[in-house]
Amino acid sequence: MVADRGHPSWHWLGRADYRRVLADQLAARERVWAGGDGVIYLCEHPAVITLGRSANRDNVLAAGDVPVIQIERGGDVTYHGPGQLMIYPIVRVKTVVGFLSAIARALAEAVAAFGVCGAEFRRDPAGLWLGDAKLAACGIHIARGVSVHGWSLDVATPPEAWSRIRPCGLAVPQISLARATGREVLVEDVAAEVGPRLLRALICGGGV
Repeated sequence: MVADRGHPSWHWLGRADYRRVLADQLAARERVWAGGDGVIYLCEHPAVITLGRSANRDNVLAAGDVPVIQIERGGDVTYHGPGQLMIYPIVRVKTVVGFLSAIARALAEAVAAFGVCGAEFRRDPAGLWLGDAKLAACGIHIARGVSVHGWSLDVATPPEAWSRIRPCGLAVPQISLARATGREVLVEDVAAEVGPRLLRALICGGGV
């Protein structure tokens, strides 16, 4: 999906290797730095554990055969894998709080379209929460005014996947959209709801 000229575009990449998508993000950041338009990548990854700049490796509990990758975003340890929708906005950012709030608002609207209402953004710890359970986590890096990395929305992550790590170093419950609805939900269907909403949120004064 492509936005009007001069605005970001969004693209569904399907299931894509983490390192490949990271390289795509960094290449897109170079284009934005050079004056080009932003882009939003939506995808799902094969299983991977990432370590932010302040990560404590003790929070990796049982990586097994899952790759562990050190990256430049803030935060601690995260797990990504099948059943998660990854949201990577590579855009110019005016205000960090406005940027994160706009993304959270778009995600809350998208999950509401599947019947899950009441999700809200919390700044500490940052993410989209449904009651006391985390539905989406965020970890971004901004350099020269342009963001990379982003958000992970738990659509249908197998619960046992979370036993591999202590998410962001916190013992907080995780909840998936599938669990909250009590039915099967596909990542690509959620991406189709998130993409247009996120584009509108960012264009309409979402800190970018």
